[in-house]
Amino acid sequence: MDEISKAVKEHTFGTWRKQKDWNPLTVTRAEGVYFYDSRGKKYLDLSSQLVNVNLGYGNKRVIESIKEQLDKIQYISPAFATEVRMTAVKSLIKVMPKGITKFFFSTSGTEANEAAVKITRLAKNPKYKIIARYRSYHGSTYGSVSLTGDYRRWFAEPHTLGGVVRIPEPYCFRCPLKLKYPECNLACANYVDYVIKNEHNVAGIIVEPITGTNGVIVPPKDYLTTVRKIAKENDVLFIADEVMTGWGRTGEWFAVNHWNIEPDIITTAKSATASYVPIGITGVSKEIGDFFEDNLFAHGHTFEAHPVTLSAIPAVIEEFERLGILSHVNAIGKYVADRLSELKERHKSIGDIRGMGLFWAIEFVRDKKNTPFATYDDKFNGNSSDVDKIAKRLLDEGVYVFNGPSWFIISPPLIITKEEIDEGIDKIDKVVSDLDREFKD
Repeated sequence: MDEISKAVKEHTFGTWRKQKDWNPLTVTRAEGVYFYDSRGKKYLDLSSQLVNVNLGYGNKRVIESIKEQLDKIQYISPAFATEVRMTAVKSLIKVMPKGITKFFFSTSGTEANEAAVKITRLAKNPKYKIIARYRSYHGSTYGSVSLTGDYRRWFAEPHTLGGVVRIPEPYCFRCPLKLKYPECNLACANYVDYVIKNEHNVAGIIVEPITGTNGVIVPPKDYLTTVRKIAKENDVLFIADEVMTGWGRTGEWFAVNHWNIEPDIITTAKSATASYVPIGITGVSKEIGDFFEDNLFAHGHTFEAHPVTLSAIPAVIEEFERLGILSHVNAIGKYVADRLSELKERHKSIGDIRGMGLFWAIEFVRDKKNTPFATYDDKFNGNSSDVDKIAKRLLDEGVYVFNGPSWFIISPPLIITKEEIDEGIDKIDKVVSDLDREFKD
C-alpha cells in the first residue's frame, strides 16, 4: 500500500463496507475510457465508475466551461439570478422530457430525490404516502434511503421516513409474484392501482425507469405506461428517478422517452455535468411549478444553483450533440448486446443478460435452479461473494466493473469504441471461467 492509499484508508471511510479489508487503489489520472494507478497501470472503466462518467474522462469543452465560470462568479446565493443559471435552464428544457419546465438544483442524486419527495408532499397535502419498489436505490440520506428498497435501507431502520409503501418490481428473471410474462398480464403493474386505493393517502410513486445498481432490470413493454396511467387516474404524481438512466445511457436523453412517458417530476444528477463537478436536478411540470406561485416552496440548499456546477450543463449538452452520442449509443449498444449474448452461450454460470443502450447487467447463477451467488443478506453482513472475487480478479486484469451480490453492471462511458468493448468483454470471458467451475449441474 502506497502513502496515498494508506492515508486515505486511515483517515477516511470506504463506503458501504467493513473498513478493515479496504485497501483502495491509488488513481493518479484518467483519460477517455481509462484510468491509471500510481504504478502507471491502465484500467478500462467498464462501468463509468458508478454509472456516471458518461462523457468519459478529460472532455476539454466541459473542463473549459468550468474554468471560464471560475473566472466570473465562483459562488453566489441561490436568491440571486445569474447568466449561467439562465443558460443552464434553457439548455435543460431542450433535452428534458416534454412538460418539465422548472428546476431545483442540488449536489447529488440523493438530494434530488429528497427534494422530489418534499415537493410531492407539499403539492399534494394532506396526501403524503410515497410508493416505491423493493428492488430500488434512490440514495443514502434519510429520506431517499427510506425510498430505497434494497439492503442499504436496512441500516437506517427503524428511523426511516414514514409513509413509504412498497410494491414488487418487474423482475421477470426472478418474478417476485412467481408469474411469467406475458401470461401474467402485468400483475406487478396493475397491483399499483390496488395499493393506491387501499392506502388512500398516496401522493406520489417513484420508480427508476430501468432499475440501476440492483441489476439493470428493464421492464416489460407496457409496464411503465400502465403504471403512469394508473398514477394519473388516481391523481398521484409520477416521479422518474433518472439519476443513472438519464443523459444518453439508454440511447435517449432520458429513459422515459423510450415509452413516451411524461413524468410529473424527474430527478437526475451525475452525468448532467459529466460528473466533473457535483450536481443534482429535480425537474417539475408547469402545473407543479404554478402551485408554488401562491404556496411556499419550503426547501433550499446553500449550494443550490451553484454557478460553477451549472456552467458544465450547457457544455455537456453541446458535446452530446457534437459527438452524436445518442446515435453512437444506439449503434454500439446493439454490439454490446451481441457480445454479451455470445458470452452467455459460452458460460453456464451466466443466468441472464439484460439491458438497453449502454446499460447492461450480467447476472450469475450457481446452478440450473438459477440460485444466486450471494444475496442482500450477504451484502448487509459485509460478506464477500464469489462475484466480488472475480470482479477483483478482473481489476487485476485491467478492467473495472461495478458489481452487485450476483451481477456485473456493464455501463461504460458513452464514447467507448467497439475495440474497447471487445477488450472488456474478452477479459470478462476469461475470469467468468472461475464461476463456471463453481456451477452445480
